[in-house]
Amino acid sequence: MGLLSRKATCNSHGQDSSYFLGWQEYEKNPYDETKNPKGIIQMGLAENQLSFDLLESWLAKNPDAASFKRDGQSIFKELALFQDYHGIPEFKKALVDFMSEIRGNKVTFDPNNMVLTAGATSANETLMFCLAEQGDAFLLPTPYYPGFDRDLKWRTGVEIVPIQCSSSNRFKITESALEEAYQQAHKKNLRVKGVLITNPSNPLGTTMSRAELDLLINFITAKEIHLISDEIYSGTVFSSPGFVSIMEVLKDRQLEKTEVWDRVHIVYSLSKDLGLPGFRVGAIYSNDPIVVAAATKMSSFGLVSSQTQYLLSAMLSDKKFTKEYLSKNKKRLLKRQNKLVSGLEKAGISILESNAGLFCWVDMRHLLSSNTFEAEMELWKRIVYDIKLNISPGSSCHCSEPGWFRVCFANMSEDTLKLAMQRLKSFVDSMNVNDSNKSHQELKNARKSRSRNKWVFRLSFQSFHDREQDER
Repeated sequence: MGLLSRKATCNSHGQDSSYFLGWQEYEKNPYDETKNPKGIIQMGLAENQLSFDLLESWLAKNPDAASFKRDGQSIFKELALFQDYHGIPEFKKALVDFMSEIRGNKVTFDPNNMVLTAGATSANETLMFCLAEQGDAFLLPTPYYPGFDRDLKWRTGVEIVPIQCSSSNRFKITESALEEAYQQAHKKNLRVKGVLITNPSNPLGTTMSRAELDLLINFITAKEIHLISDEIYSGTVFSSPGFVSIMEVLKDRQLEKTEVWDRVHIVYSLSKDLGLPGFRVGAIYSNDPIVVAAATKMSSFGLVSSQTQYLLSAMLSDKKFTKEYLSKNKKRLLKRQNKLVSGLEKAGISILESNAGLFCWVDMRHLLSSNTFEAEMELWKRIVYDIKLNISPGSSCHCSEPGWFRVCFANMSEDTLKLAMQRLKSFVDSMNVNDSNKSHQELKNARKSRSRNKWVFRLSFQSFHDREQDER
């Protein structure tokens, strides 16, 4: 009998994905402007570092919140003692109000329907435990966040069945793709329990249209399954079209207090919109009281600290601050995205047009040696090891087409991004020179070949003529 569990010794975590392997290479040789200027630049991390000055400015103006004081008096002991895993009411109220503000106050959220979790990773896994059994399946549109292979599957035993989307329609979900994925699951004897989407999309950086959201609601209604809408990038939408939450569509269709209303669940986090992944603040929002009760019990395995809740309840309750932050942050994201797009264009590389997120879905199909995923991995390795940029290959996101890459732009300084684009342009230019030289050599070889063929033809013709003369 083994001393360790199968879970501890199995290789189903997904850590061998190129998405994680790129991170490992970066950690071995991280770029630093002064200490390691030739190191690998991290462009595989979807992290927002553009607005820390706004957060730090608020902290400087509100020292009580950061030093755990209320009206000048220390509440350290109060926060340090045991807290109910339902969460601090003031923080939950501030968080749902912040979610409403992001959505233009078109929808409101009930704090009693919210469960706090240690980040969106914990929220998504908890929902899997609540909604599915081991061996059940969720349908996910491709390309999707590589971490879902870990978050949704590793400990729960839930399977992922891809909804295949393509560049022909900008990777939008179609009715036929949904039905095909559903039937594919049934062929594998998998019971489909729901669909999970990210809106805005990770890795596409696009928001879902109302038509797509309507399609999804119609689909889960017909199939009597769940829908999870991961909306952790909702506050990063920096240009039109705007963000439409699944909750807004449900309310517009007057589906409150219906069975579908109880089968739609939202995942949220402050990791992207507020740029605080280290604070580990996530949330599940569900209209189903049974799901809320079960998820609340499970949340004891990954709570948000009382100190974190207290600090952020004060910050998010400051409406002047949240309004200014959301506005300035979006402008900064747009400006930085434009810098990336401009740099890529100079290198002859285009992107899928996007309006949200901390990354772009970059089209490098023309740089592949062949239209295969093997060629994509060859290109990716050259980018990581030769150019020293860590980006995420589309195959790690289960994209059905080779040659797409996710490239992040908000986790570095503007100077670092400029350097990354210079490196990439130099690489592409060198490829073009090599291709040009190769083409020139191929042309010379072709001319030689034609010349040899003419000589062989003349020789053969003469030989044939001589034989013909002999036979006469």
